[in-house]
Amino acid sequence: MRNLLDRPGSANIGAYRRLAAQADGHEERIRALTELPRPRMDDLAEFCAIAREAAHRTLDMRPFDVQLVGALALLNGQVAEMATGEGKTLSGAIAAAGYALRGRRVHVMSVNDYLARRDAEWMGPLYEALGVSVGWIGQSSTREERREAYAKDVTYAPVSEIGFDVLRDRVATSPADLVVPEPSVALIDEADSVLVDEARVPLVLAGAADPGVDAPEAAVLVRRLSRGYHYELDDQGRNVFLTAKGTDAVEKALGGINLYESLDVLTQVNLALHAHALLTRDVDYLVRDGRIHLVNQSRGRVATLQRWPDGLQAAVEAKEALPASETGEILDSITIQGLIRRYPQICGMTGTAVAVEEQLREFYELKVAVIPSNKPCVRVDEPDRVYRTMADKERALAEEITRVHATGRPILVGTLDVSESERLADDLKAAGLDCVVLNAKNDAEEAAIIARAGERSAITVSTQMAGRGTDIRLGEGVAELGGLYVIGSGRHASSRLDDQLRGRAGRQGDPGGSVFLVSLEDALITQFAPEEPLPPAAGEDGLVRHKRAAYVVGHAQRVAEGTHLDIHRNTWRYTRLLERQRDLVLERRNKVLHGDAGAEALAAAAPERWAELTGEVGEAVLGEAARQIVLYHLDRCWTEHLGFMSDVREGIHLRALGHRLSPLDEFHREGVAAYRRLLEEVEKRSIEMFEGATITAEGLDALESGLKRPTATWTYLVQENPFGDAFDRALRRLSPRAKRRQDLDD
Repeated sequence: MRNLLDRPGSANIGAYRRLAAQADGHEERIRALTELPRPRMDDLAEFCAIAREAAHRTLDMRPFDVQLVGALALLNGQVAEMATGEGKTLSGAIAAAGYALRGRRVHVMSVNDYLARRDAEWMGPLYEALGVSVGWIGQSSTREERREAYAKDVTYAPVSEIGFDVLRDRVATSPADLVVPEPSVALIDEADSVLVDEARVPLVLAGAADPGVDAPEAAVLVRRLSRGYHYELDDQGRNVFLTAKGTDAVEKALGGINLYESLDVLTQVNLALHAHALLTRDVDYLVRDGRIHLVNQSRGRVATLQRWPDGLQAAVEAKEALPASETGEILDSITIQGLIRRYPQICGMTGTAVAVEEQLREFYELKVAVIPSNKPCVRVDEPDRVYRTMADKERALAEEITRVHATGRPILVGTLDVSESERLADDLKAAGLDCVVLNAKNDAEEAAIIARAGERSAITVSTQMAGRGTDIRLGEGVAELGGLYVIGSGRHASSRLDDQLRGRAGRQGDPGGSVFLVSLEDALITQFAPEEPLPPAAGEDGLVRHKRAAYVVGHAQRVAEGTHLDIHRNTWRYTRLLERQRDLVLERRNKVLHGDAGAEALAAAAPERWAELTGEVGEAVLGEAARQIVLYHLDRCWTEHLGFMSDVREGIHLRALGHRLSPLDEFHREGVAAYRRLLEEVEKRSIEMFEGATITAEGLDALESGLKRPTATWTYLVQENPFGDAFDRALRRLSPRAKRRQDLDD
């Protein structure tokens, strides 16, 4: 019936189970062989049997039938949902080897350097036994190391590193500089995190670095403003705006200027106000080594190489009295969703995929195969305990930890941000309880800390990172105490993050327990259910026993999930046009880079100049000069196109509102026209440069001819729309007024 209705998680795994059972029939024969044969991919049952025996011999790990089922789902291009502790790493390696044995090159994408290296080295002996080569890439890998790793059958790498390599290849001026091979198979670990949570994050290649612009005056000014008098936040706390009193105060402080006639000053004040009112240190970012480090909210980790757009980045740096970081223009960018969609074959694995299957289907045409656990989960998940105030919740949290700790049972507390984890650690220390804190400030020790979380009497306080990818094994005697006890200090904006935290306990049939303590003053409730009537507390302990409490919490979480899905859809609608245009530009660029398209175009456009130079320097030198000229202007015009379209997107909502048009339709209309101008401009500029270029027998004199590329490039991720789309919110606020005005006009 689930298959018929096509419900989430309804992919039929019956055929995979039968193949895994058939593999059992080959096991005795395969085990008796001294040397394992090279698997044939036309017989998947035998492949599974050989892979199982190879894992047993090389890793001392015999894959369970459900792990083989998971590998087969991956080989069929699906997302395998496998519970925490069920051995996704081994299933992924078997599937990657299977793809490689079919002649496909596989990129196994992880969420960080540590997991990429660990898994490649850990699974290396298995790959070798199956006749498959494997390599890995990290942030510190050199160009040659990257090229060598990409040449392997299977390459493990963080998804961002693959994206950055793709961007660097897109501005290469010689085929010898290319690093990344043609995309074939993407096998994604923590697929929900990569494909959904981070899908809209743009990876950026920037160049032509300029010194950053300090903005300390605005930062000092906004510190003197008072919320509720000088400025207000919107309903969801995602945007901030000056009141009339605030505008007067700012104008007076700036010498009596008219703020709305000084656009640059207004922008600087608004950015400073955003940084002051909406971004919190140790929640949204850390200050480490004299720099701002963003915190990835879905993982609780430092978002390496991530930054906000330059203006907001500078505002936060000014807020923290740090020197402004360097800026530069964006040469190219690609969203993680756009990067993944380059691959003809996509598959992935995670513990929480069913909840986002709608998005996996919509954006990637992927189905979810739910793989049963090897052993039934016996974890006891208690109902939420909802408290009226934050103070009541924090008091109850400390009491619950003290009570459970007295029994010797290990505890993992999941907090919502860095500051909360450190505040709780201080409270526990004051109560005489020792704990280990795992957050974005010490993420380097993540694996070691989380691996000890199951030892008797251990108290581990963690942000959402919670050691994904590392098993928590129970210490001696802990099972008899009830196993690991997971306490959530509040609900996340996504139920998947809650499920991931819960999943740290109860692995492979181990006992365990979980409970979430929620306050009706938590940001989730105040931001996403501000108008919901709240039930009263039932007693002095502040615990809300009214059944409506659970509804309010669930409603707020559903609204938050819907909001994030809307942002994802909206971002993709606007990004898709640019992705398509970039594909067309790259198609032209590749013809120039790998062939004679540049030479042919310039020879046809300026035949006399071409004939003259051919006689002076020869066809080969002239062809290379033509290649560099056309490549330069293709890249230069694309950079300008990106900047123009960014400006269009920022203002398109107000223009569309004024003319009652669709913002997306207007954006596409502008984008198509701008793309035509781009192609015309490339041709025009290339011809002009060719006509006046200095070309000798040694080649093109780039400096003399005005062909100046950035002396340095760097990569980073952009936290796009950190406060949501201000114009969408403005449109929503104005729409009821506009409708009433239209009714009056009618």
